[in-house]
Amino acid sequence: MARAIHSMIRVLDEQRSLAFYEKAFGLTVAERLAFEGFTLLYLSNPKSEFELELTVNHGRTEFYLLGDGYGHLALSVDDLEAEHARFEALGLSPTSLKELKLDGRALARFFFVQDPDGYKIEVLQRGGRYK
Repeated sequence: MARAIHSMIRVLDEQRSLAFYEKAFGLTVAERLAFEGFTLLYLSNPKSEFELELTVNHGRTEFYLLGDGYGHLALSVDDLEAEHARFEALGLSPTSLKELKLDGRALARFFFVQDPDGYKIEVLQRGGRYK
């Protein structure tokens, strides 16, 4: 059976992106692979084996167009309110806390934040299907 191992996004500024993902989610570089023309950075933390792969294309000077096809990356946390307050204190501009209900039943509590390249990241209260 297949196992999800990473998701990749293209970023413009390696240092700015690394600073954001470490500050926001505690993700650090597990491996950095520099090739001619591009660099791959695999980010992780002790909570999960799943990695975020950042691709930096050398010489790129303009932001990538995200278009209308990209959705979001999602991460779960133990204490949503505390994380929301931490993001605000860090100046990361999270959206307001939201709740998703179906037939009157609460399914999820969450907020969104955007990384320096405009990628949306959903931060969910851990529980239920959002382990």
